Amino acid sequence: MSEMTLKSLLAGVTSGKIVPYLGAGALQGSVDKIHGQPIPADSDSLILAMNGGKPMAQRLMWEFPRAAMNVELKRGRKAVHNFLEETYGKRQWTRAPLHDWLASIEPHYVIDTNRDTQLQDTYADQPHTLIRGTARIAGTNYRFVLNEYVGSGGYREITQEEVNPALPILFKPMGSPRPDANYIASDADYVDYITELMGGFAIPDFLKEYRKEKQYLFIGLRFQRDTDRMVMADITYAADEPKGWALISQPTDKEKRYCGRQGIEIIEADVPDLLAAAGFSPAEAA
Repeated sequence: MSEMTLKSLLAGVTSGKIVPYLGAGALQGSVDKIHGQPIPADSDSLILAMNGGKPMAQRLMWEFPRAAMNVELKRGRKAVHNFLEETYGKRQWTRAPLHDWLASIEPHYVIDTNRDTQLQDTYADQPHTLIRGTARIAGTNYRFVLNEYVGSGGYREITQEEVNPALPILFKPMGSPRPDANYIASDADYVDYITELMGGFAIPDFLKEYRKEKQYLFIGLRFQRDTDRMVMADITYAADEPKGWALISQPTDKEKRYCGRQGIEIIEADVPDLLAAAGFSPAEAA
């Protein structure tokens, strides 16, 4: 991948034509402010953190939703919720350099599959629309919650009809602890969420229109697991061709085949390469 091509992708993100789609790798460089431990974001680190630093059975180590389902069956759904709330709602983390770069350009639309609050913190200086995925809730067919950030007053819940299309859109399909703790984590959560995502009930109507013919830059996202693939495919429905570009420094053959079928070009680079092309170094972010 040439420097000029990375720069053209950055220009597309800045203009709004290309939408940043953040995976676990987007949190590189974020550490616990007290202990210096990296924030658990990818599947393996989440499983280890949830299990007190110890590996689980091999069949459960394949992906976090499977391990979370095991914990839910043994200790209840609240146990998984409490772990995520302690991790993302209570512990203090340094900001990832990528989020400082995003803050410098503030794209109109960002998709973040992580469960932390750094993206929301990035837009804390201005009103914005927050969309978070939900699962296994009664009383509604929809699998999302809409909130509008109103500055010092925090968030207020809104309806689809109240959405201001001029505001930046932050889409966190796996949830976050703010304004209230809400997460998609276990297999049961994902089954419900993805089913409604496929049926069109997990995407607000205004976003179904806005996302048409968009392209995506997948940052820190791997395509090795079916859960991540299914969520991505439905969220990016109605994309332009090619659908986008994925920053994967050492792609597997499986990822190459999948991305080829999806119309996604793999760029053998990583987050530091993207930041360097933007002239934005981790040292500056610190």
